[in-house]
Amino acid sequence: MTHLFRLNIYSQEKTLYDGEIFSLIAPGESGYLGVLANHAPLIANLVPGKITIKDNQGKENTIQLQSPGFLEVSKNMAKVLLI
Repeated sequence: MTHLFRLNIYSQEKTLYDGEIFSLIAPGESGYLGVLANHAPLIANLVPGKITIKDNQGKENTIQLQSPGFLEVSKNMAKVLLI
């Protein structure tokens, strides 16, 4: 069974992504961060770069971050807030 978690990505104008995913890779200040289901709680600063999202079918999507932001992971949910 594939373990999924919820991801929401918000910009100041709109919601860029809202769905269940298998994995997330995001550009942190100290390097790229990988997140899977049941990840420990985490808050991190994000820098401009590429977010990679993999769904339960193995399909990868990418979102290019043009501005910094924040990543919060807690209780099988990840939120990205872009500045």
